Amino acid sequence: MRYLIVRTDIRPVESPAMETVWADGRSVRDERTTPEPRRQTVLAQDRAAALDLARALSAMGAVRSGRQRVKIIRVGDPKSWQSRDLQPVPDA
Repeated sequence: MRYLIVRTDIRPVESPAMETVWADGRSVRDERTTPEPRRQTVLAQDRAAALDLARALSAMGAVRSGRQRVKIIRVGDPKSWQSRDLQPVPDA
């Protein structure tokens, strides 16, 4: 399994906008529609390496002060993507 470690900037959210979003029951940040700007990306081949890299990036001053964050994203193995996409979906 492969992992992507991403260090991003945290977008500030204005207080009135946050109150409106929370009142509607939505989340403040939706990474699928508007992802945070990336500062650095690193690829790891296993979970232990991903955690070590994330710890190292988390030691940076901007992350510790709350201006940036570190995320670990599991991206899997490209070979398994091909085999999974070619398999027919069983009827339920």
